[in-house]
Amino acid sequence: MAPQDREKLIVANCSGFYGDKVSAARDLVEGGRIDVLTGDYLAELTMVILYRQMLKDPKRGFVNTIITQMEQIMGSCMDKGIKVVTNAGGLNPKSCAEAMHEVATKLGLNPKIAYIDGDDLIPRLAGLQDQGEPFLNMDKGMPLSEAPFPAATANAYLGCWGIVDAMNQDADIVIAPRVTDAAVVMGPAAWKYGWKRDDYDQLAGALAAGHIIECGCQATGGNYSFFKEVPSFVNVGYPYAEIHDDGSFVVGKHQGTGGLVSVGTVTAQMMYEIRKPEYLNPDVIGHFDTMKVEQVADDRVLVSEVKGSTPTDTHKVCINVAGGHKNSMTIAVHGLDAEDKAETFTDAFFEMAGGKDQFDKITTEFIPTGKENPPTNEENFSLFRINMVAKDASISGPHLGRKMIEMGLANVPGFSVMSPVGKGQAFIRYWPALIDSKHIQENVYVDGAEMTVVTPTNQLGLPVVSVDRVKAETVPVPSGPTEKTALGRIFAARSGDKGGSANVGIWGTTPEAYSFLESFLTVQKFKELLPDLAEFEVERYEFANLSGLNFYVHGILQDGVSSSTRMDPQAKTLGEYLRAKVVDIPVSIKRVC
Repeated sequence: MAPQDREKLIVANCSGFYGDKVSAARDLVEGGRIDVLTGDYLAELTMVILYRQMLKDPKRGFVNTIITQMEQIMGSCMDKGIKVVTNAGGLNPKSCAEAMHEVATKLGLNPKIAYIDGDDLIPRLAGLQDQGEPFLNMDKGMPLSEAPFPAATANAYLGCWGIVDAMNQDADIVIAPRVTDAAVVMGPAAWKYGWKRDDYDQLAGALAAGHIIECGCQATGGNYSFFKEVPSFVNVGYPYAEIHDDGSFVVGKHQGTGGLVSVGTVTAQMMYEIRKPEYLNPDVIGHFDTMKVEQVADDRVLVSEVKGSTPTDTHKVCINVAGGHKNSMTIAVHGLDAEDKAETFTDAFFEMAGGKDQFDKITTEFIPTGKENPPTNEENFSLFRINMVAKDASISGPHLGRKMIEMGLANVPGFSVMSPVGKGQAFIRYWPALIDSKHIQENVYVDGAEMTVVTPTNQLGLPVVSVDRVKAETVPVPSGPTEKTALGRIFAARSGDKGGSANVGIWGTTPEAYSFLESFLTVQKFKELLPDLAEFEVERYEFANLSGLNFYVHGILQDGVSSSTRMDPQAKTLGEYLRAKVVDIPVSIKRVC
């Protein structure tokens, strides 16, 4: 049966991050048929933002964007029978639900509103440690007891079954806290089709659907390497997934919108922020090396055959630990001996500031952008960045700016300030950990009254189902004449942050291109091409079904986005950095983009 003829649940996502386009919700509701509207607003950094809001007002701590959006669409959703499922509850789902009730009252509507809690482990953190939960940092292997500062937030990534329970009680709007990004899609699909906890293949399909549409326009042409294939970046359409009862689904967007849905754009999102082909989730392990991706019509891509297996016996926990205070500056160093000038400037600056020893961490980065025999003044400078971290603002605070200004007439020639020392800011260290699922206590409230306790799937004693890693057959590695070509002329890439680590996915569009890539781009070659990544531990994983490889770079972002001192703290540019590298590539697989 063709995908368009099958029963389907159309789940559309109106938000990929806190700050995404507010009108996207209305565009999706009014632009065509959808059955469920989701919004994904939470990232590790978002939890920090919400925490700071709650410090000022205990009634805050949720994503207020959803309130604005629901003022615009609540009536239409009620008229059309569209369910709304979102993780905008953040750190305070109860207050979010209360604010949603206020909107409904203002509009003269009476939707059934549910909210979920149980993810917040802060009140139980000490007791859980006493019970033997060390909350080992997954990147560093350190127990939480050795963290330099206390935890500010600690939230378990809940699964989809609380959402299912709320929808089974006829909730029109479900406000979730820190659930997995895909849970807001998996929950409605499991509810619609009555899937059981051990319907792993179906759940794995919905997991893949959630992963693809969770970041909004990144599935419909946004941040796509082959951007010239995208007809228009004006009014890019937000994605939806038409999910079938077997877990297969079609990715699409509303007609008349910009962007593109293609095998390439869907693959790009599949390769985003992942590690191994086994994608872990508290409800199922999705095996992304089993999936089949095919174009079935313009702006319609079918994803099928995703296999699933029994989830692990742990839940991931996002802990944010107070990290201290950081500050930075960037100067332009002009002319000859630029690196020596930068070093001289640095030595004098820290001597005037009271010495380097008072700081917990100092990093410097010299970026040699100046050209030899420069044709213009603007091509005569290199950039130099200084990053400083201390336990409190009295050391790395705004007084450093005065020291920098005092050097204006008393240091090396030809330096100018690009980004001065600012007030600095407190930052948070991301502390990813695992907890035994037996400690998870998830509650569902419908209209503030009825409560149920959702048992984690891996505590139900279900039969264990496993799936072997796929080793797909490949065509012979192309041989013959080669030409020096940028990797990006043949291959697309997508990169992103995974806590303190990052991933770089790269893939081709033909079997021959993938065969070359698999043979050529080893971990060693990856580090040779990107020498500034050579110091980090790097893992490589094969996704032959997607014609791609994924490289997982440990520790490159230090303790997460909030603490990272890199110019690109979310690692969004690493993929394009790799694509810019020129190597010898067989002429037979050349592609000009």
